[in-house]
Amino acid sequence: MGLVVQKYGGSSLATAERIRAVADRIRRARDAGNEVVVVVSAMGDTTDELIQLAHLVSDEPDKRELDLLLSTGETVSATLVAMALEAMHCSVVSLTGAQLGIKTDRFYSRARIVDVQTDRVRGELSKGRCVIVTGFQGVTEEGDVTTLGRGGSDTSAVALGCALGAPRCEIYTDVDGVYTADPRVVPDARLLPSISYEEMLEMAQMGARVMHPRAVELGELYSLPIEVRSSFHERPGTLIHGGDHVEVRKRVRGIAHDTDVAKITVAGVPDRPGIANAIFAPLADAGVSVDVIVQTTNRAGNAEISFTVARADLARALDTAANISREMGAQLESAANLAKVSIVGTGLQSAPGYAAKMFGVLAEHSINIDTITTSDIRITCMIDEAAVPEAVRALHAAFELDLE
Repeated sequence: MGLVVQKYGGSSLATAERIRAVADRIRRARDAGNEVVVVVSAMGDTTDELIQLAHLVSDEPDKRELDLLLSTGETVSATLVAMALEAMHCSVVSLTGAQLGIKTDRFYSRARIVDVQTDRVRGELSKGRCVIVTGFQGVTEEGDVTTLGRGGSDTSAVALGCALGAPRCEIYTDVDGVYTADPRVVPDARLLPSISYEEMLEMAQMGARVMHPRAVELGELYSLPIEVRSSFHERPGTLIHGGDHVEVRKRVRGIAHDTDVAKITVAGVPDRPGIANAIFAPLADAGVSVDVIVQTTNRAGNAEISFTVARADLARALDTAANISREMGAQLESAANLAKVSIVGTGLQSAPGYAAKMFGVLAEHSINIDTITTSDIRITCMIDEAAVPEAVRALHAAFELDLE
């Protein structure tokens, strides 16, 4: 008897009909002789609706209370899936993150998992039951409910799979798997049968919404293969795994883009030790996550530091940076009309010319580059948001990603 860990996203559970279809898939996995553990997200747009409701009753909802509120969405999904399985005469139990024992730190709305206790779930499996677990949530040592942030159910599922020693984790969603680019932007985008952890992590961090980066990091850390599949058919999807350990690696694997980008520039900063810390430590204390950071220094000895944040964090970041700028006598600028477009692939490590080709393609299409950042397997350009569709399609064609 094998162990199967599955996760179903909100779109897969959006209606009663879809819940019954998910329950039937779970039942079939169980009938095939497997022990089955399932992690579920909230139905459809439930989380967004709960956030909107919270802001109707409070301009600034308390973070602890908001996490407790948001956790109810997954509880609804878990109990409904369990009820559907019971109606199919399948022995089942639903558990919240707290009941199972998913322990987190105390950072509400962006908590990190610190421990996964498996005694309860193993006990239920030993009784012949399917176990349905609420994703996206955990509990602190003090017993307070926390949430893991957007995409947190992916992290819950992979963490549970790692803790249980599962052979793989199956992520079911409303897309067929991981594509060479967003198929809504590039109709010729191709489904990838497999992708390495490091490539998927770069794709996810640069805007691909198929998998949450933290889930990919966990999978890589514990060498847990992750399969991304559609919940609406039986065709295979994309396997995220360790990759091919050969010297000659594949070329560019995908194009990622992210329009959730705002840029802040602090100009006229004194170029002396400790200045960067003076800017970014208060931002961290304010709960602002910073992405791209670029610093330049002119001949007069003044520095200019630019960094990007999610647009939802722009107002909070500006408030914090404004206080710092005044103390330094620096100038503050911001822009919320930018986006990131990236080429990703392990082939970038060992062959020259990728950056030149990317910049050339953008130039041919008269797309101006604001900022450039790189990693071993990624090149990212910051461009105007309006140019993203043209840039993604042009890069996808130039690197021949529509070909096998």
